Amino acid sequence: MIRCAVRLVALWLVVQAAGGCGYALSGRGSFLPESVQTIGIPAFVNNTTVFDVEQALTQRVRQEFIGRGRYRVVPGTAGADAVLTGTITSVSLAPSAFNDQQQATRYAVTVVMKFEFRDVRDSTLLWENPALLFRDEYDLPSGGTTSLDANAFFGQEGPAIERLANNFAKSVVTSILEAF
Repeated sequence: MIRCAVRLVALWLVVQAAGGCGYALSGRGSFLPESVQTIGIPAFVNNTTVFDVEQALTQRVRQEFIGRGRYRVVPGTAGADAVLTGTITSVSLAPSAFNDQQQATRYAVTVVMKFEFRDVRDSTLLWENPALLFRDEYDLPSGGTTSLDANAFFGQEGPAIERLANNFAKSVVTSILEAF
């Protein structure tokens, strides 16, 4: 009987210690101050020649924050507790796989952006990345472009820009919320 009680107490202590060890599910934590309830995300600035890429990336980052369920998102700075600004500095394509005829069948797309996330009350910098690099690869269907021009690639490959924006947004929001 005493052994059983000792085991129960030991088990209870282990459970209590594990509960406070700091582990959390990835993508669910947040290191933002409690005062941040509304996040302003104005349209990102596009310093590249890729047409409308800023619209897709801005919209998906907004949706990703909304999907986390803890924050209200506004498309500007008015009424925001914190503001995320971003500038796309480059978008590039590089072939990453070839067929037997040495034609590209897969492309690596690389996006580089500058970000700042500031608390509006006191202009405190909550998170920044002056050169966030995001890279993903996309298969090129037969008959697609063989050009290394990002406008031509995204013009023909609508799903590629959607997938890029989705994966990019998840990466950015996770980096902000988990303080990476």
